[in-house]
Amino acid sequence: MIILYIILALVVFIVAATGIKTVRPWEKALIERLGKYQRTVGSGLTIIMPFLEQMIKVDMREQVVEVPPQGVITKDNVVVEVDAVVYYEVTDPVKVSYNVADFYTAATKLAQTNLRNLVGDLALDESLTSREVINTKLRQILDDATDKWGTRVTRVELQRIDPPADVTEAMHRQMKAEREKRAMILEAEGHKQSAILKAEGDAMATRTVADAERYKKLTVAKGEGEAIQTVFSAIHDGKPTNDLIAIKYLEALQKMSDGKANKIFLPYEASGILSSIAGIGELFKEKLSSENKLEDKKEV
Repeated sequence: MIILYIILALVVFIVAATGIKTVRPWEKALIERLGKYQRTVGSGLTIIMPFLEQMIKVDMREQVVEVPPQGVITKDNVVVEVDAVVYYEVTDPVKVSYNVADFYTAATKLAQTNLRNLVGDLALDESLTSREVINTKLRQILDDATDKWGTRVTRVELQRIDPPADVTEAMHRQMKAEREKRAMILEAEGHKQSAILKAEGDAMATRTVADAERYKKLTVAKGEGEAIQTVFSAIHDGKPTNDLIAIKYLEALQKMSDGKANKIFLPYEASGILSSIAGIGELFKEKLSSENKLEDKKEV
C-alpha cells in the first residue's frame, strides 16, 4: 500500500513538473488550451495545465533573412546577379504565429519578387550607383507587406549586383580610359601652369633687368651731367682767356687724331679757333723779335 502511494506521488510530481515552464529574456510565449489561444506570457517561470495547455515560444530578437541570388534583367536588357539580406524583428508574437505559416519562406519570396521589380526599372549604371535607393525602397515595401504578420523590417542590404563578365570587362576598360583621360588632362594642366609660371618669371626677370639698366643709365647720365655742370662752373669761375680755350681745343684735336682713321673731320667752329691761334702765334713772334733786338743792343 505504501508503495502504491509512493508511485502515485511520483506520478503527480512528474505531471506537475511538466506544467512548469521557463521563458528566456529574449522570448515571449503563447499559451494554448485545447488548441485555442489563451494568453501571452513574458520571460520567467510560467505554470501551465499539463495535457490541457501547451506553450509556443517566439524569439523576439532581430533576425536575418538571406535572399538567394537571382538573375534580374535591367531596363537596358542586361542580366545581373542580385542578392540581399533582410533584417527584421517580431513586434507581435500572436500574428507571426497565426497569420503566416512560414515567415522565413514568405519573406524570402516577397523580397525576391520586389527586388526583381526594383532593379528591372533601372538601367545597369543606375542600379550600380543606386544601392541606397534600392535598399530604402525595398525596406519600405517589405515593412508594409509584413506588418500584418507582426514583424517590422529594420533594414535591407544589397550584397552584390554582378553584371555579366563581358559587361564587367567593358566597364573596366571604360574606367581605365576615363582614368587615363583624367591623367592626361591633369598632366596638360600641369604643363600649362608650368609654362605660365615660367613666362611670368621670364617677364619679371626682363622687367627687373630693364629697370636696373634704366636706373644705371639714369645714374650715369645724372653723374655725367653733374660732372659737366661742375667743369662748366669751374671754367667760368676761373675766367679763362681765349688763348687758354684755344690751347685746350688743340689738345682735344690732338687726341682725336691719335686714332687709326686716315681722315679727320673738323667742326665748322675750328676755323675761328685756328685763326685765333694764328693771331696768338704772330704776337708771340713779335714779342720774341723785340726781345732779340734788345739783347743785340746790350752787346754793342
